[in-house]
Amino acid sequence: MDKRSILAAVVAAALLTLAAPAAATADVGAGTVRAVDGDVDYTPDKPKEPSLAGSRVDVVCLRDAPWITFEVTLTDPDRQSTGDRAVLVISDGTHEVSLPLGTLASGRVAGSVLWPGAAVSGGVGTGWPGWVYEGGQWRETAGNFAWTRGDVRAWIRVNPELAVPLAYPPATSGCAAPTGSIQGRLAATGTSGDILLPLVLAGAGAAAMGLVVVLSVRRRHRV
Repeated sequence: MDKRSILAAVVAAALLTLAAPAAATADVGAGTVRAVDGDVDYTPDKPKEPSLAGSRVDVVCLRDAPWITFEVTLTDPDRQSTGDRAVLVISDGTHEVSLPLGTLASGRVAGSVLWPGAAVSGGVGTGWPGWVYEGGQWRETAGNFAWTRGDVRAWIRVNPELAVPLAYPPATSGCAAPTGSIQGRLAATGTSGDILLPLVLAGAGAAAMGLVVVLSVRRRHRV
């Protein structure tokens, strides 16, 4: 074998050696990798999606005020979530309101927020959705988040999202909306004690006057 043949054989061997790693190139876009020492293909494990499973909201009434209590738990083992701020979204299909719930710490946040349109003073309810205080009286209105008292959907949003059941609480002794008043708000039963007492006293006085008149007439007839 001459020198040229030997040189050609060496070059061919070198080219084969360089081409071998190319056969083991990973097709990352297709999610398939071919092993160097064989034709075995495998698919890498997909990252686990973040979840809000176990998160919840509830509605409670405290001193005539509707509150939404919440507990948000984010499970994200592969750190796929791009957010850490929790929001409660309420919608009736036409309107929508977002209530900030806070920033997650170690994947969790809990607390309470007032129902949209509600207000408190000193811990006591002083405002309710769908009601406005004007001219010394409470009046129903289409504003002030009145739509939230109807059929609504709600979901917790962090990234991901989680649908949760939510409904405005019914009127009870612990969660009374106003029904109209000359001064201030009234309880769900209708009339406040400040107004009721003068009416009772006035009625008693009128009854007493009527009794005096009747007795006087009877005496005159006897004479």
